[in-house]
Amino acid sequence: MKGKALILVDVQNDFCPGGSLAVPNGHEVVPPLNRMIAFAVRHRWDIFASRDWHPRQTKHFAEFGGIWPVHCVQGTRGAEFHPDLRLPNGYVRFQVISKGLGDADDYSAFDGGMRPEAEHLYVGGLATDYCVLSTVRAAIEHGHKVTLLTDACRAVNLKDGDGERAIEEMRAIGAMFATVEDVLREPATI
Repeated sequence: MKGKALILVDVQNDFCPGGSLAVPNGHEVVPPLNRMIAFAVRHRWDIFASRDWHPRQTKHFAEFGGIWPVHCVQGTRGAEFHPDLRLPNGYVRFQVISKGLGDADDYSAFDGGMRPEAEHLYVGGLATDYCVLSTVRAAIEHGHKVTLLTDACRAVNLKDGDGERAIEEMRAIGAMFATVEDVLREPATI
């Protein structure tokens, strides 16, 4: 493995203010991620955007035995990426990863079949304490170096401190941490 890739985790309407499972201030991840997308395209990184893509009925939802309200149902506005997120549609190294297609929770982008070839993954999105954490965990298990973009993720915090505990877990398993501005100043070698 060599090179770098950008992983955008679940920046969808239902996880942003006004959505059915809104992450507090979730929309604030969009501007720093847009800067990272532009940087990644300029330097020819692979870019993956994961999304929850649930059927209308799934055990993932509370009404069917899960813990979450209905969210990110396939084909609905809530499942669409945030309208201000400037995804590089048409960029040959960009791929959308759909997860949660059945009854499994599928928190990690790897659960949706993402298989980046890059050695170093830069991860941001929603939510720090669920899908971001699971994606970082799986990336490290698959042998990738991981940098969490600290200004480009937000936590659900169902329990106070969940976001901080997720950060500590990521630190303990070997993730690195940087702001988008820190990354933009790094050498841009692939």
